[in-house]
Amino acid sequence: MKSTVRRAGAALFASSLACAVVPSVHAQQNSTVAEIERYRQMLQDGNPADLVSAKGEGLWKARRGPRNASLEQCDLGMGPGVVKGAYAKLPRYFADTDQVMDFESRLVHCMVTLQGMNRADVVKSPYSSEGQSATDLESLTAYVVEESRGVQIAVPQQHAKEVEAYQRGRKMFYFRGGPFDFSCASCHGVDGQRIRLQDLPNLTKLEPAQKAFATWPAYRVSQGAVRTMQWRLFDCFRQQRFPALNYLSPASVDLITFLGVNANGGKMDSPAIKR
Repeated sequence: MKSTVRRAGAALFASSLACAVVPSVHAQQNSTVAEIERYRQMLQDGNPADLVSAKGEGLWKARRGPRNASLEQCDLGMGPGVVKGAYAKLPRYFADTDQVMDFESRLVHCMVTLQGMNRADVVKSPYSSEGQSATDLESLTAYVVEESRGVQIAVPQQHAKEVEAYQRGRKMFYFRGGPFDFSCASCHGVDGQRIRLQDLPNLTKLEPAQKAFATWPAYRVSQGAVRTMQWRLFDCFRQQRFPALNYLSPASVDLITFLGVNANGGKMDSPAIKR
């Protein structure tokens, strides 16, 4: 009898101790997340992406390539030369190519068709290495997305090919594979997920989907570089141990379409700053 009482008392003590510890752990985690967010807000006023954006504006207006032309007549979906608000409405269907294109694929298209640049050369090294200056593609992306800051996200779904791109992107988001049997949804399809100190937003819900899409491209403090949406997906595939996601591949555009449509109604706030 005494033994039973002692065991019951010990169990009660352990239970009360666990209840005391768990809130403490949660409080520490919440405090850490709050401090990280405060750190980002402090850095935002002096976001190094501003310098990259300024470089991109210069490149956008500069006459370059075999045709000695600028990108100022590039049609991003709102008419030739219209940059303001264009990024917030991409990916979208373009009749001149008969395909759905995200911003980066449309940018490369304009560099080839307007400036006469060689496509293979343009896409050969789209991402800068850590500590290196931003590539032309990163700089141009930073400039154009800056021109959509505060603009409502409105990725269209009117054309049949836009709908098909979204549907394929959704399938990709939930597809499980690789050595870890991961999918995008493994990290971004449930609430409360975290990797190290990084919260993983549930991209199937409106508010976190809007915030995530609205804040890419972003300046990564840990890498000292502006990273585009194409890079973000490329790095996600790498972490899942999937085969490398080819730059500007239809698969990448489909997945960006899925994420963009899920974020419709939010407001662009990019280039943002990330850890």
